[in-house]
Amino acid sequence: MSASEDLITIAGLGKTFSDGGGLTFTRPTGGVRAVDGVSFSVKRGETLALVSESGCGKSTLGRLLLRLIEPTDGSVTIEGRDLTALTPKEMRAMRARMQMIFQDPYGSLSPRRTVAEIVAEPLEVFGLVKGSRNKRERVAELLEQVGLSPTFMDRYPRQFSGGQRQRIGIARAISVNPQFIVADEPVSALDVSVQAQIVNLMQDLQEQRHFSYLFIAHDLSVVRHIADRVAVMYLGRIVELGPKARIYGQPSHPYTQALLSAVPEPDPDAPKARIILSGDVPSPANVPSGCSFHTRCPIAEDICRTTRPPLAETVPGHFAACHFAKPNPIPVKPAASALQIETTVESSLP
Repeated sequence: MSASEDLITIAGLGKTFSDGGGLTFTRPTGGVRAVDGVSFSVKRGETLALVSESGCGKSTLGRLLLRLIEPTDGSVTIEGRDLTALTPKEMRAMRARMQMIFQDPYGSLSPRRTVAEIVAEPLEVFGLVKGSRNKRERVAELLEQVGLSPTFMDRYPRQFSGGQRQRIGIARAISVNPQFIVADEPVSALDVSVQAQIVNLMQDLQEQRHFSYLFIAHDLSVVRHIADRVAVMYLGRIVELGPKARIYGQPSHPYTQALLSAVPEPDPDAPKARIILSGDVPSPANVPSGCSFHTRCPIAEDICRTTRPPLAETVPGHFAACHFAKPNPIPVKPAASALQIETTVESSLP
């Protein structure tokens, strides 16, 4: 099959978490809409980066794709099979094709198991290797592939640094030769000096094994080095999607432009206009009407408050959900009130 073919297709995917029908400070609510009608595809051998501020639903979306949590609506299709329609037994057989690299290298590894036991567990679950000697040989190969010595296999996670633990997690993820990997902020908990090493490792493994990534992140400077395409998410919805060169060079959505304006420049003397967004991300339990970004948008008009813009193609392959989407710098309106609190969208959020 061609490398340009779609491996994963997501259509109208949504997730509502029930809050028991309790009351918020504003109105009754029956649930929190964490992911709302998301549609996109991931091609074979591609890295699609999913970026946003914290609390916008990107980690929830990653887990929905793997059916680690069940979607409320929509579908996830891999190679023509709708995962949402599979029985538990059928889904178990599909697990080897899809794996996950978790954000926290300290919490995602069992402290009571050795490295050999952690990495070999998927091999045992899917019956890929028989015999203890063969398993140890396979674990040794996997550790070498992620830059660790096979002599480490009888040690425990507490004996390793954060970067080494993340390498162990990556070895576990690739042990079953998956086609698709969800990397949920895999470098956000690591030192900056280690982040580049892990990103380079993930790229090298992708070139060798030809799997696809959904790379979830909030640091746009990291995404720039690994992504082929970028999807920008806000309050559970995709607001912009396109090739990396277009997203970074000609962003169309005001939210994307604000995120990019906050990325630090290596040259401190380089001129750069900062876009200041007022307020905070609204609660997903009380999403604004119309365009969900209108409460913070510096170019919002009346139509933005009443009508939700569709994710429409602005140029071939580049989509934006904005009534006034255009690949130009946006003007920043003065604050409406002296009491209005302004916050800058940072590229590295807590």
